[in-house]
Order: sequence, then C-alpha cells, then structure tokens
Amino acid sequence: MRKNSVKNTRINSEVQKELSMIIREIKDPRIHFLTSVTDVIVAPDLKTAKAYISVLGSAEEQEATMTGLKHAEGYIRRELAHRVNLRNTPEISFLMDDSIAYGAEMSKKIADLHIEESEDTD
Repeated sequence: MRKNSVKNTRINSEVQKELSMIIREIKDPRIHFLTSVTDVIVAPDLKTAKAYISVLGSAEEQEATMTGLKHAEGYIRRELAHRVNLRNTPEISFLMDDSIAYGAEMSKKIADLHIEESEDTD
C-alpha cells in the first residue's frame, strides 16, 4: 500500500474520527475538554500511527493532557480495535500540534491591527 493511496487516506480519516470520539469519552481529569485530534498518519503496514493532538489551553494543561493520553494508550488502542476493523491495530504515538493555537493567535493579532487601523482613520 502506497503512502498516499486512497485506502491509506480512508484509514487515516477513520482512525482520526474514532480517536476523537474515544478521547472525548475518557474520564481522566488530566485530559483537557478542548482537546482535538488534528491529524492521524497510519503507517502503510498498519503497525504504528502518529496522532497529532491540539489542546486549546495553557502549557500546563497541554502537558497534563499529553500525560493523560500516554497513560490511557492501552485503553485507547483496545477501544480502537473494537471500533475499527483493521488487520492490525496500530500502536499510537501522540504528538502535540500547536497549529490551532497558532491560528487563533494570528487571528487575534489581525483583528487587533484592524481595530488600530480603524481608530487611526477616525
């Protein structure tokens, strides 16, 4: 299976959707409620997967969420095996993705510039 094949893309999106639902169901207080799975890349041999996680919160909340997810890896993998019918259930490694927080920060800066610009023209 090629890296960008239709089958691999479909598996990536299905695993991402199920991981998002599983993470929402976990009752660990360390996992922040504004946690989202931004992307999942499953290896072509289905043995490993990289899940990119975004947490909209402070650095401490991000760190606590990653600790909680690493602690729940076994549960998450078992639930994923029940929900997604794959030959092998991939071993998941969670990686922090700051793109949503970066985008929110850039949007705020742009909005601030527009406010300053409108004040200057008045």
